[in-house]
Amino acid sequence: MIIKKYKAKTEQEAIILAKEDLGPEAIVMNVKTIKAGGFFGLFKKSRVELTAAIDDVVEKTSSQKDTKEDIVMPKTEETYRFGNAFSAKKDSYSEDTQNAIEDKINSIAKLLEQQLKIDKPIQQDVSDETEDLNRETNVPTEDTQKKKGKSKVVDLIYQQLIDNEVSAKYADMLVDELESGVSSIDNTLANAYQKIVLKLGEVRPLVGGENKPKVIFFVGNTGVGKTTTMAKLASKCMLEDKLSVAMLSVDTYRIAAIEQIKTYANILNAPMSVVYTPEDMKQSVEKYKNYDLILVDTAGRSHKNEEHKADLMAIIDSVTDVETEIFLVVSATTKYSDLYDIASAYQKLFDYRIIFTKLDETNGVGSILNLKLDTGKDLSYVTWGQNVPEDIGLVNSQVIAKKLLGGAR
Repeated sequence: MIIKKYKAKTEQEAIILAKEDLGPEAIVMNVKTIKAGGFFGLFKKSRVELTAAIDDVVEKTSSQKDTKEDIVMPKTEETYRFGNAFSAKKDSYSEDTQNAIEDKINSIAKLLEQQLKIDKPIQQDVSDETEDLNRETNVPTEDTQKKKGKSKVVDLIYQQLIDNEVSAKYADMLVDELESGVSSIDNTLANAYQKIVLKLGEVRPLVGGENKPKVIFFVGNTGVGKTTTMAKLASKCMLEDKLSVAMLSVDTYRIAAIEQIKTYANILNAPMSVVYTPEDMKQSVEKYKNYDLILVDTAGRSHKNEEHKADLMAIIDSVTDVETEIFLVVSATTKYSDLYDIASAYQKLFDYRIIFTKLDETNGVGSILNLKLDTGKDLSYVTWGQNVPEDIGLVNSQVIAKKLLGGAR
């Protein structure tokens, strides 16, 4: 694997440099802004530093020299973009140790190196339970234990994944894909990092349609934060993307939900209507046909409630002749066996993209990777608080990969 850094004025320019040097298959591992420091840097503009990587499966060109300086991963000083709850803290080591480690590996590798030094034993539980039980308890199977043992570094990576609630099935898959011949911490870790980023896949944001209007449904169980999430996205679309937005509420079960949307709509100066029936839905779409987006907050009910699912499908199916999208909103605090059941129940009804809420209320983000791989659905946004519109952002595959491997705490 080849890992290199590129500096440019903008992120796009840095990506172009990386693609030209490493080829079109290169992936972006990290992007950070570098501010000019010191008195003489007072009036200098900040620059972007991009870390890119590519599998070393072809003969290196002269521009791809495999030097020690090339294999360097992001430093601990970087601030990761998941809000205040996901800012990285600078590790404290002795000066000699800090300098020696920073010459070759990042904060994640430091954690693994510490564990190697103290020879921390890896807990190896064996379970003969079914796959469903493994999904809930996340206990490695006997087969999993046989596949481990390539190296101490790989074992520690495996344990980091399990500790961060990646299912044993997918932790197994990841360590099986690591090159058994790679022994150095930085190369092995970079390889694992790259594979996680690739498995998380392309993140798809909410965008306006080619034609007006585009109708967006937010579905999910009670209490996951659909109303607040919809308000956050409405704010971003209006303020940042300059799109015209109308808001609808189908949540007639909770008066408080309707009042909440009305409050947000008034603040944003956006029109808002309440929908009771499929016919009301048709009329509302016609009413707001000149708006770019129509955001629809649906009622939060149990995914096991067949009557509710039938009502929901009737509302969604009533929208014809215009582009529609559906976002499944789930809470990161929900245990994974329930998340899987929810996603599976809705997957039988329609296609959707996934929004994870309440990341500030949990330390484990393994469920994001698990649900992506189990459903094959595209990831979209994450939220981490109640502030509108600040506490929302696109899923950052780089941050998730770092957290799953023990970094970006």
